[in-house]
Amino acid sequence: MPDQGVFKREIEIGGRIFSLETGRVANQAHGAVFARYGDTMVLVTATYAEAREGLDFFPLLVDYEERHYAVGRIPGSFMKREGRPGEKAILCARLTDRSIRPLFPKHFKKDVQVVATVMSVDQDCTPVLCGMNGASAALTISGMPFQGPMGAIIIGMVDGELVVNPDLEQQEESTLHLVVAGTREAINMVEAGASEITEDKMLEALALAHDEIRRIIDFIEEFRDEALKAGFAKPEMDLPLPEVNEELIAEIRSTSYEKLVEAARYCRDQKLDKLATEGLLHETKVEIVNQFVERYPEEVSTIKNTVDKLEKEAVRKMVLNEQVRIDGRRTDEIRKITVDVGILPRAHGTGLFKRGQTQVLSVVTLGGGREEQIMDGLDTEETRRFLHHYNFPSFSTGETKPIRTPGRREIGHGALAGRAIQEILPPAEVFPYTIRIVSEVLESNGSSSMGSVCGSTLALLDAGVPIKAPVAGIAMGLIKDGDQVAILTDIQGMEDHLGDMDFKVAGTREGITALQMDIKISGVTGEVLARALTQAKQARLYILDCIQELMPEPRPELSPLAPRIIQTIIDPDKIRDIIGPGGKTIRKITEEAGVGMDVEDDGRIFITSPSKEAAEKALQIIEAITGEVNVGQNYLGRVVKVMDFGCFVEVVPGIMGLPGREGLVHISQLAYTRVNKTEDVVKEGDQILVKAIGYDNQGRLKLSKKEAMDPPEGYVPEGPPGGGGRPDFRSDQRPGRPRPPFNRDRR
Repeated sequence: MPDQGVFKREIEIGGRIFSLETGRVANQAHGAVFARYGDTMVLVTATYAEAREGLDFFPLLVDYEERHYAVGRIPGSFMKREGRPGEKAILCARLTDRSIRPLFPKHFKKDVQVVATVMSVDQDCTPVLCGMNGASAALTISGMPFQGPMGAIIIGMVDGELVVNPDLEQQEESTLHLVVAGTREAINMVEAGASEITEDKMLEALALAHDEIRRIIDFIEEFRDEALKAGFAKPEMDLPLPEVNEELIAEIRSTSYEKLVEAARYCRDQKLDKLATEGLLHETKVEIVNQFVERYPEEVSTIKNTVDKLEKEAVRKMVLNEQVRIDGRRTDEIRKITVDVGILPRAHGTGLFKRGQTQVLSVVTLGGGREEQIMDGLDTEETRRFLHHYNFPSFSTGETKPIRTPGRREIGHGALAGRAIQEILPPAEVFPYTIRIVSEVLESNGSSSMGSVCGSTLALLDAGVPIKAPVAGIAMGLIKDGDQVAILTDIQGMEDHLGDMDFKVAGTREGITALQMDIKISGVTGEVLARALTQAKQARLYILDCIQELMPEPRPELSPLAPRIIQTIIDPDKIRDIIGPGGKTIRKITEEAGVGMDVEDDGRIFITSPSKEAAEKALQIIEAITGEVNVGQNYLGRVVKVMDFGCFVEVVPGIMGLPGREGLVHISQLAYTRVNKTEDVVKEGDQILVKAIGYDNQGRLKLSKKEAMDPPEGYVPEGPPGGGGRPDFRSDQRPGRPRPPFNRDRR
């Protein structure tokens, strides 16, 4: 019998049923829900622990766990079990983290963990939405002081029409993949990839998303209220405000705020660089802290926090009131840009992009089809031909840290830049290469991910990749205090740290290809987003001018160091001739020509080689093996084998020891006269003229020597030409004794 202690509610989203259920499983978690959308099911749990002593940040951890049984697969690893999260899982975890993190009180410092475990996947119903909305519901019923709920939705665009939560077929046709999360009042997280969508259409999609988000929030609130009445949810815990020494805070403000304002203005007026600005502000703060710690040694934490807040206030007020930033720029001004290409002599393409003190070196490497990345996730993608990897070493910010494997930030930034670039790459039919770009951040002072987009465009142009159009990216910031709002173009590190929003926009001259927004406040309105998109477009066009002034179009030829790929198409029925028994033929081709070969089921063959000459050599071999022998056409062939019933003649010669195309000349097709012994007419090695007369029911070529010659005078054929009947002389002209009558008893 079903468990009676289950609480479940449903709502329709995008034409399918979305449900939340609690009480069935994971009841020791503080909050646990089964989120279901179609046949996709994700278990989301929320737990917390007591606050650790001296913690000055909110320790939130979001995990997104994929289980291969969700799609009926066994993991492909050697251990045959799930290992560390893949890139897709990390990106899904980041989406949830960025959506819920701004919705916790600033003074809440308990360890919080949200775990989304994907247990069943219906490819028409993406599990990431179950994870995000499930996390919102689990936190809402957990008793934690979560200032939600929040809702999440995906918007696609098919044939110019916006679609809510597109299914698999719609996703394949969609020119937009927009993930939006927010509260009832505002949007607080955006992630998008698009095919050059306009700013107006993007705003329309965001508005539609927010309408759907409000419906989801209504549903989660009703779920919480009813679950609370039924005993399936916990009441929100009391979270007393931390005790603070108001007198001390007032004293610090009255004696120190102007010092911080003066320091910020000095940095602005002198236009100091990143390290000098950070150094001066740090010295000023240390001086203030030391002054008060001597008098209030028991209030160290309060003193440091207050001074940090005053620094933030001083910098923000200067921008809001004077419309001038701490490095002396106007709010819409971009830092100095320099671009260069061809930096690394042995790479296939390199681009060096520098904007202010953010510098990225992007490097393109081209490979064959066998170098595609094999995917082992829960979606339908099996291989990936474009890879973008982002590296952020500690020296880029002047720090000293051990080098580890890429973290969530590196994976997230790399995926964002890759999404922007993906849309302008040529299709595999036009450019059948695997493309890998590595973006090395050499200096960082804000928006290195968008610097990676610009550097990658330069590298692709330098490599000679026939991209659709150059793409560039810019990071926008926001400072908001009440009704005062300042939108900042090309934010630097300090503005990211002290501001309220990091809004990254990438695209071509025609439209947006990638979008990402993270905020530290509860949300932003559509009006603010519209202003940010307009300002970002102006900046993007300026950067594209800088790029195209140096490289107006891709180089006409690939680097001589890049592999050459030649594509040819053969009849799929002849794939077996290229592969050969046990792969013998294809191994012979690759070894003799010194190339790599990939054969597709539809007859496409990709030849990858270090030189154009080697690729063309392999192509000649393939053409020789698969060359068509046309019925009715004469060929000068070589007798390769003599048998009692006829001989085999090679009409298309083999190359490098590989067999050519040969067919059988039956003994009856050797001459117009009767042939008693094959060797009376031909011997091995003879060159003879033959005619292709057809194929047998197993596809084997049939040849005729006599039909390639003129018939003797007086010859009258019996039966159709090349048919089964044996042509002969009339009986009065036939030499030798007459044919004996047919005897049914002869063996």
